Order: sequence, then C-alpha cells, then structure tokens
Amino acid sequence: MFDATGNPQTILLLGGTSEIALAIAERYLRNARARVLLADLPGHPRKDAAVAQITAAGAKAVEWIDFDALDTESHPGVIDAAFTGGDVDVAVVAFGVLGDAEELWQDQRKAVAAAGINYTAAVSVGVLLGEKMRAQGFGRIIAMSSAAGERVRRSNFVYGSTKAGLDGFYLGLGEALREYGVRVLVIRPGQVRTTTTIEHWKATGAKEAPFTVDKEDVAELAVTASDKGRELVWAPGVFRYVMMVLRHIPRPIFRKLPI
Repeated sequence: MFDATGNPQTILLLGGTSEIALAIAERYLRNARARVLLADLPGHPRKDAAVAQITAAGAKAVEWIDFDALDTESHPGVIDAAFTGGDVDVAVVAFGVLGDAEELWQDQRKAVAAAGINYTAAVSVGVLLGEKMRAQGFGRIIAMSSAAGERVRRSNFVYGSTKAGLDGFYLGLGEALREYGVRVLVIRPGQVRTTTTIEHWKATGAKEAPFTVDKEDVAELAVTASDKGRELVWAPGVFRYVMMVLRHIPRPIFRKLPI
C-alpha cells in the first residue's frame, strides 16, 4: 500500500539489473524507503552489483527473485513470489534485448528469441500483474517501450516491431485496468545512455543520436508521470513532436531518411 504521502512501500523491477529500472527505483527511494524486489535471470552477473546499488540507495529491504523471460511457464510462480510478502505498489517492466539489427532479420532463432523476450514475455507478466493488482484494487505498472516502436524503421525493424507490440499491449492494459484503480504508464524513450548502449555504439561504430538522454532523466520522468496518472510519455518530451512528424512522412520518403 502506498504510504500517507503517496510513496510506494514495495517496488518490483522485472529486469532487476536494468540500469533504467534501477534508476527508477533509486528515484523512488529519494522520497521514502521501500522494499525493492529485483527479478532477473538466475545467476545474473550483475546481481550482486544491483543488490548493492539499491541497498546503498536506502531500500528498506532488497530481495532477489529468479526470472527467466523466455520461460513463460515459470512466470506465474515469479509473480506469486513477488506478491507473497504483501501488496506490490509499483511494478516496472524493463527487461529486453536490442541485438544486432542486421543479424536478427537473417537469423530465425535469434529473431524468435528477441520477440519472445521483448514482446511475449512482456505480455505474459503484464497479464499476471494486471490480475494481482486488480485483486488488490490499486497499483501502478511502468512499461519501458521505445520510440523505435512508434514507427518501425528498416534499420532495426525486428526490435522495433517487438516494441510496437509491447507498446500497444500496455496501452490497452491500462484501459482495461483503469476501472479497477490500477494505472499503467508507457514510456517511449529515444536513445538512453547506459553501459549497454555505449558498448553497442563502440562495437558497431554508431554515433549517439540527437535527443539522447541519461537514465536518470528517464527515471525522473517515470516517477513524476506515474504520480500524475499519465498514460504515455516520451523521453525526452520533445521527442513526441519529432515522432509526430515522422509518423506522417510517406513511406517512399521515409525510406530515404538516414535513420
């Protein structure tokens, strides 16, 4: 249950080693101490660092839950474990893979795995979270989408298509859960500076795109927008207008743009 000043007392991070998810938890912890549940792959190499980071940020308690996105049969048990200790006030869905864009559309196995993690698993946990929060009569879900899913581009269309699916599902889930007192926020960031994206830029020779933001910027937006009951936001906010233009460019012209 949220405390008297509206701060969450229990936060679940699905993608418990995600730098963006951890930044969101840290931002919440600036306001009040809370119990934080980190759910990610068993034996994840960043597990200890994530636990230490959230502990240092002032969490009341930090718990780890093994979570394999591709093992959807295990997801009911994962979500049950998260709610075993009581209500979950905020759940952040922030797991996913980027992958090599050119490799993905030419490798069936890797394309299916990316879709399984980025979309199928997100739907799986979304349905389960919706069921739990509907029963408790309140709660917030923050889903990390991407501007890449708003208009899918040739340069990363496998990844973009998975985010388009996630985006549509969580917007619909928010509509379905609204009457039960549960709110869903979808965040569409452009590029975000994280260790993963920086390593990707170095490996591929790609350059930082315009309007790239820090993970702390996304965290601030996530917390403040969720507190206000927003349903959809872009990071940075100006990206909304950029995408508004891109959505309406005819495909023959869009095809020629250097994006």
